[in-house]
Amino acid sequence: MPNITRRSILGIFAATPLVALASRVSAAGHAAHTVTIEGFAFSPATLDVAVGDTISFTNADSAPHTATALDGSFDTGRLNRNESGEITVTAAGSFEYKCNFHPAMRGTINVT
Repeated sequence: MPNITRRSILGIFAATPLVALASRVSAAGHAAHTVTIEGFAFSPATLDVAVGDTISFTNADSAPHTATALDGSFDTGRLNRNESGEITVTAAGSFEYKCNFHPAMRGTINVT
């Protein structure tokens, strides 16, 4: 099973437009990425990252969502409106995920 750790954070965001994908590089050289959950979809649906990067999933819908790996390697837990969950990837591979509440919502994280 891939080694992916999970850290959940909760936050309320100001009434500014959400960016579908935002990346920044930490002092350690690892990037942080954002996936927005809106309109019952993950945006972007496919994300390419490097080992050590973090990904924050932010729910902009009124319905609750999760970002849960199909192989069980990560799960953000329930994210209500304006809540975020963060994971840090520690292994290379391709990881498909879904929303546990809405299984038709799918995404892929490609880690190099």
